[in-house]
Amino acid sequence: MSRIDKENYYLDIAETVLERGTCLRRNYGAIIVNNDQIVSTGYVGAPRGRKNCIDLGSCVREKMNIRRGTRYELCRSVHAEANAIIHAPREQMIGATMYLVGKEHDSGDYVENANSCAMCKRLIINAGIKRVVVRNSRNSFTAIYVEDWIVDDDSLSGEEGY
Repeated sequence: MSRIDKENYYLDIAETVLERGTCLRRNYGAIIVNNDQIVSTGYVGAPRGRKNCIDLGSCVREKMNIRRGTRYELCRSVHAEANAIIHAPREQMIGATMYLVGKEHDSGDYVENANSCAMCKRLIINAGIKRVVVRNSRNSFTAIYVEDWIVDDDSLSGEEGY
């Protein structure tokens, strides 16, 4: 039996975290890892005390047929990346890696071309996270260096992400 590589090990944990997600469109799980220690986890869900979309049985963005990556102000949820960052001290995030896995709610398929939205990218930059590893398929992933988002400043205002 061969040993799983570290990237897929942490991505598997992020994938387990996404199972707590409450979005009716797609769910993400994020974990922040620094020096081989999990610092924090986060998944998609409404702010504490508010009803989740799964509790309401509907999604406003879905009802309005809003395309992926746009009109987040209508969404009830806090993104997985933001929730992971909110729950971690900044000094433990400096130089860390965030592992991110997204799955479509209806099919369970991995989200194609998954990436953080512009707002989450800003949070990741300010948190001091160095790298984001995004699962593409069961055994493949893309590693993104956060410095590239800073250099390509236009990526912080585009319509991408969830």
